[in-house]
Amino acid sequence: MFNPPPNIDSLLTEVSQENLYTKLLEQLNKDFNLANEPVDFPMSTSPHELTIQLHEKIYRLIQYKFAEYLNLLYIIDVAEDQIKKLDGPDLVQLSEQVSYLILRREWQKVWFKNRYS
Repeated sequence: MFNPPPNIDSLLTEVSQENLYTKLLEQLNKDFNLANEPVDFPMSTSPHELTIQLHEKIYRLIQYKFAEYLNLLYIIDVAEDQIKKLDGPDLVQLSEQVSYLILRREWQKVWFKNRYS
């Protein structure tokens, strides 16, 4: 049963422990490109760097390209009800919370592919 960790740090620790971190990076790159918001998380990107870069990308999308941000959430398949539950008091915290939801959904995809293929 897929049971996602409660925060970004523990999620990335779990991903690394299962030796699926590169698969997570590949999935992120793939889905961002599908949403026409290309990112390049090289396979050498550390979990800490990933957290920072993803947070910055989401922050910029929310602030300057909201329609593209919504399209990205649709492509990645982040549940709308989860987004509606967020209540970041400012844009920085909100983008951090959204980054976690994105990583959690991408991790779920990678986890299921690894388990059932």
